[in-house]
Amino acid sequence: MIHCWYHCWYHLPRIIEIPGRSGFYLRVAVPRGKLRDAFGTCDVIKKIGNTRKEAEDNLISAEKAIQQKFDEKLREEEAKKINKSLPRGIRVEAIKGTTVKESSKNIEKDLKDAGFSNGAIEALMNFKERGITNGAEIEKTIPSPCIANNSPRAKFEQFKADSNYLNEPLQSELINESDHFTNDAVQLLKFHGSYQQDDREHKKRGGTGKDWQMMLRLRNPAGHVPGPLFVSLDDLSDRLGNQTLRATTRQCFQMHGIKKENLKEVIGTIVKSMGSTLAACGDINRNVMAPAAPYENGSYQAARKLANDIADVLSPKKAEITYLDLWVNGELKYAIKPSPEVQRSREKQLNPGVFSGDKKEPLYGSTYLPRKFKCATTVPGDNSVDILTHDIGLVTFTNKKGVLEGCNVYVGGGMGRTHNLDTTFARIADPIGYVEGKDVLELVQSILALQRDYGDRKTRRHSRLKYVLHDMGVEWFKKQLKRKYFTKRIEKLKHEGETILEDYLGWHKQSKKLWFVGLPLLSGRLTGKVKKELRNIVEKYALDVRLTPNQDLLLCNIGNYQRTSVKNDLANIGFSDPGSPEPLARHAMACPALPLCGLAMTEAERFLPELLDRINNQLHRLEINKSILIRVTGCPNGCARPYMAELALVGSGLNQYQLWLGGSTNLKRLAKPYLQKMPLNELEKTLEPLLLSWKSTDKYLSLGDHVMQLGDENVMSLLTSSTAP
Repeated sequence: MIHCWYHCWYHLPRIIEIPGRSGFYLRVAVPRGKLRDAFGTCDVIKKIGNTRKEAEDNLISAEKAIQQKFDEKLREEEAKKINKSLPRGIRVEAIKGTTVKESSKNIEKDLKDAGFSNGAIEALMNFKERGITNGAEIEKTIPSPCIANNSPRAKFEQFKADSNYLNEPLQSELINESDHFTNDAVQLLKFHGSYQQDDREHKKRGGTGKDWQMMLRLRNPAGHVPGPLFVSLDDLSDRLGNQTLRATTRQCFQMHGIKKENLKEVIGTIVKSMGSTLAACGDINRNVMAPAAPYENGSYQAARKLANDIADVLSPKKAEITYLDLWVNGELKYAIKPSPEVQRSREKQLNPGVFSGDKKEPLYGSTYLPRKFKCATTVPGDNSVDILTHDIGLVTFTNKKGVLEGCNVYVGGGMGRTHNLDTTFARIADPIGYVEGKDVLELVQSILALQRDYGDRKTRRHSRLKYVLHDMGVEWFKKQLKRKYFTKRIEKLKHEGETILEDYLGWHKQSKKLWFVGLPLLSGRLTGKVKKELRNIVEKYALDVRLTPNQDLLLCNIGNYQRTSVKNDLANIGFSDPGSPEPLARHAMACPALPLCGLAMTEAERFLPELLDRINNQLHRLEINKSILIRVTGCPNGCARPYMAELALVGSGLNQYQLWLGGSTNLKRLAKPYLQKMPLNELEKTLEPLLLSWKSTDKYLSLGDHVMQLGDENVMSLLTSSTAP
C-alpha cells in the first residue's frame, strides 16, 4: 500500500515565473525525508503554460502528474526497504507469485508470527510482486539506517566516532580566543551538558553582532540538589551567569548567560561541589526522573534509589574520562562511584548483545546513541513524572520494608515532533510487562542497547526509540529484546490502581523528625529576592533541595524545631501559603522559548503569566469554577510536554499557536491538535463556545474528558463557530 501521508504536509502548489525563461511554471516542494533524499532536490519545477491563464487551466493535471511521480518514487523506495527486511522462513517466490487468497492469508500469518507490525505486513503484501531474486531468505531487520543492518548513516555519526570519545575539536576550542564555539564543537558540547545560544533580542537593545552565551544543564537524578551544590550554583549564576537559575521539566537546574571564557570555571566548580553536567544533553541517556518527595520510608525511597542507579549504570565510561580531562584537569577523584549493585550491572555491558564492541565504551560505543534517551521511575498512584512520555518508564513495587520487588515497564514514549511533518509525532509509551527488581538494571541496559543498534542513524527526526516501536510494533520489540539482549523473565503487568498528578506543594511529613515544604515556581524560574533568600534559608538551616517534574522546588530535611522559623522566613518572600497557589498556575508549565532558544517560534515562559490571567478571567466571567491543566511551548519540540495537557499552546509562528486539547489530568492520555495557527488575540473568542459547552456538563468532568466525550467534529464546530461568517 502506498501511503498518502505526504499529502498532509504537501506544500500548496505555486505558479512562478523564472527569469530568463518564457512561460509559467509549477513549483512543488518535495516532502522532506525519504522522497527528498531519493529525488536529490528540494523542488520539482515543471512548465505548465505560456500564459498565466493557460498555466491555471493546466494546474490540476500538472499537480496530479507530479503527485503520481512522487507515488512512483515512493513505491520504489518502499520496495527497496521491504526487499531488505523479509523475515527468515518466508520464501520470496510465494510472496511474488501468489494470487490465491488463502495462500496470501498464510503468508500474512507467517509474517505476523515473525514479528511484523500490521503496517509492515500490509506494505509487504502489496509489494509481493517485487520480491528478492533467487528466492533469497533474509532475516528481518528494521528498515531505517542503523548499526544493526550496517546501512549508510548520517555524517554526524562518523563525526562522533572521530571525536575521540567526545573530545575534539572541543578541547582545542576551549583554549582559543574566540567568543564562541564552532558548530562541530557545539555538537560535542551538548554531551557535556551545555548548549551555545545567541540572545535574539540583542540587536533590539542596540547591540551589534551575536551575543554568544552558554546554557548549562546539570545532572540531578530524581531532582536531588544537595545544599552545598545549591549554594554553589547560586553563586555561579550571580557571578558568571545572568543571575537566574531555572528548574527544568526534567528535574534539574539550568543556568543561562555564561560566556565561553568562563565555561570551564563554571563546570569545574560544579564538579568540585559534587555536581555534574555530564550527559545532561546530547545523544545519550539524560537526567533520570523520579518523584521528588523525600519520604524516607516505603516505595518512594526505592524509586529515588532506582533513578540514581539507572543514572549511574547508563553513564558513559570513556566519555566520563574525557569530561574530567576537559573540566577538572583529569582529577579522577570526581568520577562517578557506582554502588556494588550498579558495578555488577555495568560488568554485564560486556555480554553478547548489550556489548557495543568497544571496550572503552562498552554500552554506547564510539557513536553513542542515535538521539537522546530518557528514563523515569515512579510509584503506583503517583504520575508526577509523566511516566508515559519517556523512552523507559518504570513503576516500582516494593515489599513492606520498602525493598524493590520489581517494576512495570513502559517503553517508547516521547514528545518531540516537527510542524507539518506527519512522520514525526508525540507518542505515549507501550507496556511490555513486569520485571523482577534484581533484573531491572540489566533490562534498562538491554533496552538502551536495542535502541543503540536499531534507532535510525540517518534521519535525526526519526531517531528516537518511539519510532522503532511505531515502525516495527511492540511484539517485534519484545521478541527482539528477548532474542538478543535480555534473557530474564518478563511477566504480565501488575495492577497499579488509579494515578494522579502529585505536586507535593505545601508542608509534608518527611519522617518522624523531619519535614519538607513544596514551593511553587512558575516556569521554574528563580531570580531576584526569592533566589537570594532561598539560598540564605538553605545555608542557615543546612537543608537539601529537590526539584519536581512540574518545575517546583522542595526544601527538605527541616527539623521539627526549625519548622516555625522556616515558615516565617518563607512568608517574608511571598510563600505564606505555598500549598495553595492559583489553581491554573498549580500545574501549568512553559519552556524558556524566546529570546535564547534558537528553535523558538514565539513566546512561552514570558507569556505564561499573561495566558493564565486571561484564561482565569474568562473562567470567572463565565462562572466556571473548575481548573485546567495548561502547558505552553514556543516550538513543537515539546520540552514542557504540552501534548499531555488538557489545553496546550504550541508555537507555530509569531504570536500564533497550535491549539491542542484533550489530555487528562492524570497525564495518561495524549491531546490532539485542533487548530494549526490560532492567533493569540483570538484566544478567548476561540475557546468561549467550548468552555460554555464544558460548563453545562457534570461539574466534576475535566475539560480534557469533556473534549473526548464531544468528539473531534463537535469540538471543531465549537472552536470555529466564533469565526463562522
